[in-house]
Amino acid sequence: MTQSKPFIARSTIEVNSPRYFMACGMGGILACGTTHFSMTPIDMIKCRIQVDKKAYTGIFDGLRKVAAKEGVKGLFLGGTPTFVGYSLQGMGKYGFYEFFKYTYSNIVGERAASRYKTSLYLSASATAEFFTDFMLCPMEALKVRMQTAATPFASSFAGGLAKIYQREGINGFYKGLVPLWLRQIPYTMVKFASFENIVAGIYTRVLGKPKDSYSKSQQLAVTFAAGYMAGILCAVVSHPADTVVSKLNNVVKEQGQGTAAAVAGILRGLGFKGVWTGLAPRIFMIGTLTAMQWFVYDTFKVRMGLPTTGGH
Repeated sequence: MTQSKPFIARSTIEVNSPRYFMACGMGGILACGTTHFSMTPIDMIKCRIQVDKKAYTGIFDGLRKVAAKEGVKGLFLGGTPTFVGYSLQGMGKYGFYEFFKYTYSNIVGERAASRYKTSLYLSASATAEFFTDFMLCPMEALKVRMQTAATPFASSFAGGLAKIYQREGINGFYKGLVPLWLRQIPYTMVKFASFENIVAGIYTRVLGKPKDSYSKSQQLAVTFAAGYMAGILCAVVSHPADTVVSKLNNVVKEQGQGTAAAVAGILRGLGFKGVWTGLAPRIFMIGTLTAMQWFVYDTFKVRMGLPTTGGH
């Protein structure tokens, strides 16, 4: 990269103000809702392989078969709950992350926050995801049912929500909450902490110049590269829990059976090797997804006159 005019953020929004946190939440909606929706075909094939590893020989085999049998509409089955759920998740994930990062920094003080930056990133992102998953879980439950049911689960988004509630009550939307936490909280912790550190490493160890020495477009290129590397780590860390979530939302628990018992049964049935089923397509999906999310998010911040994330 060549040196260009320093990047200077000009905005009427004060960093770490309520308006700033709201702006980050808006960026999160754009980053997560649109990108997850665009990856719906790959996500669907991944979920079907997790539920039945014999369904397809691989991601491209699955895409080819679904497209031939069901067309474009079939490839985007579950797209609506995906868009709604991950828009809500993105709003909370990015907005709450910035809020809790700022809040925890104030609690421990500037010196400790600077010295233990990674711990700060991990704690802020974990807290943000904990609360955010209450909004995501119902949409995730519907998405998985629509994508993996042997026969069409519902003809519409509203009809699917009504069907879950009629069959299982409110528990039907939240029976996968704990496994979702086990998937999403480690994923988000790795996503934010690794991204922040990778960005800092690129500027200090690879490029050798401060972030503000580079143009907006150059900074966004760093954002995309760091996002992809962080995404690969995220996929590996969170995959076993993702497999359990897919299986759990695909089955109806026995009468009186608790979620913990259902999860234990799934793990016994899958074994160690089984929980890693579908990892290759998920690495591709999450790596691409995470890079796109960070790119969209930081592009939104740049358009708002705010600094890109990380590298300070």
